[in-house]
Amino acid sequence: MPGKLKTAVMGATGYSGQELTRLLLRHPLLDKPILLHRPTEGSASNLAEIAPSFSGNGGYHLQTMTWMELKRQNVELLFLATPHDASRTLVPEAICEGLRVIDLSGAWRLKQAQHRAIYEFEDKDAATAADLTAIAVYGLPELHHETIANAALVANPGCFATSIILGLAPLLRAGFVDEEHGVVSDSKSGVSGAGKEPNSRTHFVSVADNLSAYAVFNHRHVGEIVEQLRLDTGKLIFTPHLLPIPRGILSTIYLRLNRETKPTEVEACFREFYDGKPWVRVFGTPNLPQIQFSLHTNYCDLGFCLNEDGRRLVLISCLDNLLKGAAGQAVQNMNLMYGWCEKEGLN
Repeated sequence: MPGKLKTAVMGATGYSGQELTRLLLRHPLLDKPILLHRPTEGSASNLAEIAPSFSGNGGYHLQTMTWMELKRQNVELLFLATPHDASRTLVPEAICEGLRVIDLSGAWRLKQAQHRAIYEFEDKDAATAADLTAIAVYGLPELHHETIANAALVANPGCFATSIILGLAPLLRAGFVDEEHGVVSDSKSGVSGAGKEPNSRTHFVSVADNLSAYAVFNHRHVGEIVEQLRLDTGKLIFTPHLLPIPRGILSTIYLRLNRETKPTEVEACFREFYDGKPWVRVFGTPNLPQIQFSLHTNYCDLGFCLNEDGRRLVLISCLDNLLKGAAGQAVQNMNLMYGWCEKEGLN
């Protein structure tokens, strides 16, 4: 239909890419998205060959990407659900072609070089990469609503990072947290968070009837968390774990408050901070979120328990890693970029 936004998705065959494609197909303000094919994705010409749930209605053709073809089809917005290195290469070209970009990888999330070092990027044009790093907006709508609206490049946050940042931001910004005692986040994710490509750690035999920690002290999301929360890296311990479930994240966050506080004050802090933010739900104490409550939604659910001493606090943050932790948040960012309601196409 005339007037509808034309989008394209690179990486529609991955878990996040498939979720994103589903959301874009049902979004009332979009034309049918163009699905772009990467050489590393094999010889399939239709998404239904890889994901049979997309069968019917003529299928969903995977096109070979050329910038000329995207221009011919009037594409304005490009989603990248690609590996970090691929996004690092594609984004400079896309911006040069006049496209707006929402990148679901970690390629452009980090401002500080010491945090980007974990990715070991090798940029062909360091000056252009530096310029794009400067203009990239971290796509967490609850924190960066206004800058996302005008962005040319939005770096969609990581799933673990989203759960932890949304849990801690209200208390840190209100000055409640005793940062000298540090913050501990014990976070658990379903297997889809590790991506579609299998490895020895994500095989069924390794995951089933098991719970395992990984990337202790060197997970890529640490840089996002400390940059966005303005925390000293030494004040955060973040340990991710792999759950034997397909999807979902639960972060249990331990901290100490800098003064004796009442539960009503903590709850009021959260409710005031997220007032008007439709995709964060605050659970009144003593109720706590569970993974199953936010599955297949774009919600981040937050709850807490405050010890009777009024100082020791445990936060619980839950979300669906493929939606609020990836594809749903990308659509939420698109809605902001084009002046639409944040809930459009996500209910």
